[in-house]
This record gives sequence, structure tokens and C-alpha cells, in this order.
Amino acid sequence: MKKMLKAQGVPEAQIDMLIVMMEKNPQLFQTIATEVQEKIKSGMNQMDAGISVMKKYEDQLKKLV
Repeated sequence: MKKMLKAQGVPEAQIDMLIVMMEKNPQLFQTIATEVQEKIKSGMNQMDAGISVMKKYEDQLKKLV
């Protein structure tokens, strides 16, 4: 995952923060990924699907930071 994010130009500090957040609550990130995929399958583009789902879980994500 770290290599993939690096290849996409994500700064090292953000990658590390994301990994720590995922380790704290892996189930939340699994739920987010599943919901994003469902929205994409229903015809929503990837960016809109991601934003929509992240907004839904915004409070929980803020607690992980």
C-alpha cells in the first residue's frame, strides 16, 4: 500500500498518518472501501463515491487522527 501511495505522489507524512489510522480501526476502512465500491458499481465516479463515503464517516475519521 505504501508503495502504491508513493507512486501516486502522496507525501511520506500523509502515508504514515494514513497507515496509523488504518491500524487503529481496520474495520472502518474496510467498511469505507466496500461502500465506495458499491457506489462505483451503481454508476457514481470514483472521486464522488470516495467523497460521499468519507463525509459519512467524517466524525469517526477525525477521532483517529
